[in-house]
Amino acid sequence: MHPGRRAMISGQSSREGDIKAPRYDTNRVSKATRQNLPSKNFSSNRTSRINQSIEDEQTRKWVLEEDNFVLKQAKKKSEIRVREGRAKAIDWLAVILRVIDPDRDLLDDDEEEFEHDAIDPQSVFEYLDDAQLAELDKDISSYLALEKNKTNLEYWKTMQIICNDWRQKINPVHEGRAIGSVASDVDKLLGSKTYDQLVDLEQKIRDKLRSDEPIDIDYWDHMLRSLLLWKAKAKLKNVYQSVLESRFIIVQKQRKEDAEKARTKLLMLLKGSIPIIDRGKQANIQVSQTQHQPLFPYSKIYDPKSSSFPANKGTQEDSVDENVFIKKIIDEREKILNMGHATSHIFSAEKKLLPNNKASTARNNNLTSLKCSTTTTDDYSQTTTALYDREVARGIDEDEEIFTGEEAITTVAKPQWADKYRPRKPRYFNRVQMGYEWNKYNQTHYDHDNPPPKVVQGYKFNIFYPDLIEKAKAPTFKIIRENGRKRGMSFAPAGEEDTCLIRFIAGPPYEDIAFRIVDKEWDYSAKRDRGFRSSFDKGILQLHFQYKKVCL
Repeated sequence: MHPGRRAMISGQSSREGDIKAPRYDTNRVSKATRQNLPSKNFSSNRTSRINQSIEDEQTRKWVLEEDNFVLKQAKKKSEIRVREGRAKAIDWLAVILRVIDPDRDLLDDDEEEFEHDAIDPQSVFEYLDDAQLAELDKDISSYLALEKNKTNLEYWKTMQIICNDWRQKINPVHEGRAIGSVASDVDKLLGSKTYDQLVDLEQKIRDKLRSDEPIDIDYWDHMLRSLLLWKAKAKLKNVYQSVLESRFIIVQKQRKEDAEKARTKLLMLLKGSIPIIDRGKQANIQVSQTQHQPLFPYSKIYDPKSSSFPANKGTQEDSVDENVFIKKIIDEREKILNMGHATSHIFSAEKKLLPNNKASTARNNNLTSLKCSTTTTDDYSQTTTALYDREVARGIDEDEEIFTGEEAITTVAKPQWADKYRPRKPRYFNRVQMGYEWNKYNQTHYDHDNPPPKVVQGYKFNIFYPDLIEKAKAPTFKIIRENGRKRGMSFAPAGEEDTCLIRFIAGPPYEDIAFRIVDKEWDYSAKRDRGFRSSFDKGILQLHFQYKKVCL
């Protein structure tokens, strides 16, 4: 059938029906339309997308490296601030984590890395007010944003939970009456469980809350919130235990190294020649390993002088009563301690890091009880010693004497910062100025050949605070008069002078210190011969004053 007729029957227009229409050739190959042609910009767009992906990946790596650098520097700064005694709460938390940090670079550690005390993380939050806790929460959030290690993230999340709990204690939120009545029972129940038991209980509570059982939603929701808090506390105990165990391993390693060095040195001494002094001459004694010879051969100079012969009359000492002798020794020792020459028993973390291979429960209790010691020690740091030696080198004038009239201070409670910083007593080198008062009475009864007794004319206090936390806040002092006596009043018997306490207050990490002085009116004149000075510069508090001269 003709194609045109077939199209007409089917109701379609034929290509050949119209004479004017172009003829249709079935063998003709159709050209590609414009839509089927490949885009000219396809290749360039693909290259652009590849370059953009490379740039995005490079930017991501740079941001990651920058975050790691900032995190590393933040931890290092915390380490430095703790070492210098000006640490904040966040610094102690960072140092605690640094001991057990899996991402820690041991090449960055220095010699003083492990000289810090083993601080219980729970004690860091104590005695912080709401503003300090808010600042600590903000600092913890900064670490959470930078930290990538999973273990470290859990550590900081735990710290944030504890911090929020302390803030809630300061600003309590009113809860329902029913919840408040069972809160203590809930804490009692959860406080006795271990971390693993709390994890299992958390899963059961979440399953119960997701179920369709008829339950008290408020009670179980409160139970879950309390469980998360106690879970954080249990995690904190495990962290502290890990810190103590790490510190103990380090101490043991140091002890072994020291013992090995001593052993090597002793073996070298036994194998080599030992110089022996004999009557002013030096001889080399060879010690053989095969022969058991004494390390130091006999020499006559080592024999003590015989006491069987009576001493010369000129050198014989007078007999002293035992009680008088003991009292003299005690007084001399107290004087030396007050002057700061005696070595105090400085806290050592090694004594507290004792191994315990008993049951796990007993080990946890022992390790948890190892908190940072807050026993008072004198300040014998290198900086303090340098300041003290420099002041001692200046000596004393003819009219001065060393003043050590320190008085004990009785305090009811320890300072609020005692758990964060180890309290220390500041060192000092004080002078008291002595002289004659040539009043009318003394002029009548005494002369220059037979002078009157010397009296106190002034004091020069030099107290050293090089490691003060708040360096911008200068130490202060106050005068304390006992028994209700006020300024200008006198309770002293005739011929004696009233005394008072001058108490110096500095703040952490230094304890207050007090001295008993003569209570007379000060001369605040700035004249050179009077020499009044009250200043705090470069860690030294100087208070120099003289009393007003009274002409009678």
